[in-house]
Amino acid sequence: MATEVIIKTDFKELGPIRRGKVRDVYELDSALLIVSTDRISAFDIILPNGIPQKGFVLNQLSRFWFERTADIIPNHLITTDVNQFPDICRPYRDTLDGRSMLVRKARPLPVECIVRGYLSGSGWKEYQKTGTVSGISLPKGLMESSKLEHPLFTPSTKAEIGEHDENITFERMKDMIGPELAERVRDISIKLYQRASEIALSKGVIIADTKFEFGTDEGGRLILIDEALTPDSSRFWPLEKYQPGKGQESYDKQFVRDYLLSINWETLPAMPPLPEDVVKKTSDIYMKAYKLFAK
Repeated sequence: MATEVIIKTDFKELGPIRRGKVRDVYELDSALLIVSTDRISAFDIILPNGIPQKGFVLNQLSRFWFERTADIIPNHLITTDVNQFPDICRPYRDTLDGRSMLVRKARPLPVECIVRGYLSGSGWKEYQKTGTVSGISLPKGLMESSKLEHPLFTPSTKAEIGEHDENITFERMKDMIGPELAERVRDISIKLYQRASEIALSKGVIIADTKFEFGTDEGGRLILIDEALTPDSSRFWPLEKYQPGKGQESYDKQFVRDYLLSINWETLPAMPPLPEDVVKKTSDIYMKAYKLFAK
């Protein structure tokens, strides 16, 4: 496992590159090469520092979940084995090993599919104000981190880098992609969450909420894309420490969000670099998440 922190890649021989908040995506002849860097974002802004081992963790956990949910819906993963990558990738083997995957090309849907099993984050904030989450009415008297009676499907828009995603109602999602496809994606998202939650609980982890992305491949087939059930796209809580009525200890990037909130980052002229102790603790948290599922 490489220990070098990779903030970005620049493999000029591999063709056009698209940079997301965390991933560098190269378009090859018949596939995409997705490289998970060690970049970290919070509040939809990329931070100056990288987090050691983060890209490795994201790549390996996505592979873990793609393999365990493929019977629910096909996904874009072809392989994470660099020995099976096209020959053009060979000069970059050392960088790619462990943090990259070869995937099928797909046309992404313009929505992010969030499933919430517990009341936390923006859902908790909305509930406190209106008693709803994404327009869905919930019972009175729920506490922060309460387990919901049934998982909620709460889609959002996809924002450009530096802008904020917007929670939307299911009705608006149907307007955006059509009722039939919206209902299908909703039902699959909930099945994925339920499958993952059962596996996670067996390993002592609560998945409070998570985000899925879908697309259509070149044959028009709906597939799961991007990442799956990583500390970047999910809230992972240790089961043994779960206590409703407050925020929870977590194995995800909530630690970074909490740090930034503690220094009132919004009042600063620019997003500050993370202190070394915060970087190390964040790396430790990501590796803890990986080891819980890898064992």
